Amino acid sequence: MSPSLSSSEFATRLDAVRGNLADTAADAGVWFSATSIEYLSGFHHIQTERPVALVVTDDRVELVGPRLELERASNVRQIDRVRTYFDYPGGNPMGTLANTLDALGVDHVAADADGAPGVMGYQGPALSEFVEVTTQQWVPRMRWEKTDAEIACIRESARWANLGHRYLADFTEVGAHPVTVSQRASMEASRAMLDTLGDRYVPRTRGGGPVHAGYISGSETALPHGHTPNERLSEGDAIITGATAIVDGYYSELERTMFVGDPSDEDEHYFELMLEAQDIAIDALAPGVPVDYVDHLVWEYFEEQGVTDLAQHHVGHNIGLGAHEPPYIDRGWADHCLDDETDFTESDAEIAAGQVYTIEPGLYTETTGYRHSDTVAITNSGTEMLTYFPRDIESNTLSVER
Repeated sequence: MSPSLSSSEFATRLDAVRGNLADTAADAGVWFSATSIEYLSGFHHIQTERPVALVVTDDRVELVGPRLELERASNVRQIDRVRTYFDYPGGNPMGTLANTLDALGVDHVAADADGAPGVMGYQGPALSEFVEVTTQQWVPRMRWEKTDAEIACIRESARWANLGHRYLADFTEVGAHPVTVSQRASMEASRAMLDTLGDRYVPRTRGGGPVHAGYISGSETALPHGHTPNERLSEGDAIITGATAIVDGYYSELERTMFVGDPSDEDEHYFELMLEAQDIAIDALAPGVPVDYVDHLVWEYFEEQGVTDLAQHHVGHNIGLGAHEPPYIDRGWADHCLDDETDFTESDAEIAAGQVYTIEPGLYTETTGYRHSDTVAITNSGTEMLTYFPRDIESNTLSVER
């Protein structure tokens, strides 16, 4: 059975924000973020120039959005009522939201923003032109710690990502184009996932498959966010892969540094340094450990090895409904938590059970990058590795004799 979130999961989330709401002078909570709306209600949509807002009172959940979302939103059991405007700019998004709040007897809201975000050209009035607004960030903080149901979705994502990655490795050969290898691996893994799950698959894509696997190669690997180059693979190329799958909206992350043919001595050297750094980070994870301590440990190792000039980013980040979520495994995380501009506390600077991290320290020379990424769940007693594609250099060396 493919995991998915139950109605009770959403009920618990709504109870939590209602508890927060009760501690304020506001009459309702309002969310404009598409991810926060999905998290609280289960309604997922593409955030465009047409604002969507979720309104939560002590006994109602109402959605305000464009006419084109009416049928989809009306089928979401957590939403009591959907109110629509026709479109933007011909319609009146904020006016419709203001009328909804007025009908609910609301004149003070706790909102995640003072108005809809300026996505795809939207420009509209502030919500505070209609009602009193107190801003809050309850949902982003709630998402740090995952429930067992959420972790089950991420675990299932990792299973299908592993299959996509296996296809990626199988289809990679000298002369192949990275784009077509990615398309083929993603398609085959998506087909297997859809055939296996049938009507149990919870759709989140529009045209694309639920599994994506691909890589960057050649000199692009020297860039942490390099692009897939328009060049066919050659013997001796290093590639940095990436694979994920969407399971009821949740992601995992699996990345490997691989070699087309035997790696050079330099490749082996930096690969082993990168792998040791990842081992250090994974071994340090546990409830109560300061988040920034993990990044400090890796940095100290890089200093000992004399390769800090080859490091370009922190060790990792949380993952879930978003591909990148806080907390970030970064040496500045503790200072960030104690900054007056945030609502975090000292305890927020520590790793907690239920958090799910990607662990991906990397090294980047002028020509080549070396990075693995694994998804790791924090348990009450330690950790659970959710991704499991082999990490050693032998397993990530692809034969050119096929």
